[in-house]
Amino acid sequence: MSRAQPSVDMPAALRHLRRVAGPMAALIQRHGPPDLRRTRNSFASLGRAIISQQLSGKAANTIYRRFLELYPTGRFPRPQQLLETPLGRLREVGLSRNKSTYLLDLAEKFTDGTLQPRRFAAMDNEALSTTLCQVKGIGQWSVDMFLIFGLLRPDVLPVGDLGVRKGMQAYFGMSELPKPDEMEQRAEPWQPYRSIASWYMWRVLEGGIP
Repeated sequence: MSRAQPSVDMPAALRHLRRVAGPMAALIQRHGPPDLRRTRNSFASLGRAIISQQLSGKAANTIYRRFLELYPTGRFPRPQQLLETPLGRLREVGLSRNKSTYLLDLAEKFTDGTLQPRRFAAMDNEALSTTLCQVKGIGQWSVDMFLIFGLLRPDVLPVGDLGVRKGMQAYFGMSELPKPDEMEQRAEPWQPYRSIASWYMWRVLEGGIP
């Protein structure tokens, strides 16, 4: 029988990360604990990940806000609502043709049962990745964002995220951006809370190291 995968025990995560070598304790002191909440709407969480692909945080937030304004409630639409939205309307808010198509494919797969969000919590990361990558435009980066910000999985290292790569470069004083295998090696002491450590790597990128 499948069992629900663990979510983040934040106090335990911070206790662990404060003990690792390097300035992690100072980062925790400066920024406090991550304000992360598990999603109640997997469709919206995955849709936002698609919208945010290859965009700066500011640009992604602007397009996301315009997207929500397409709908009377100002909230992320239900799958059927999105399917009924003309492609041209999606393009008008700044979404590329590809991203618009990806969002519609996501809605289609939620509607036809290809994706069943009630099963997500019981699936391990690898199985969930295989399932979600059936959607056009969803790759490992989008899966990792969903695992961290949607399901609050504690031990995800998004090696394909440029912000985390740059944060680790600064954190470890590296002359070049680390490659995935080097990121995995450097992040070993952060296990089993690499998701939380990754959040602090984004803070390094924003504000430097204390």
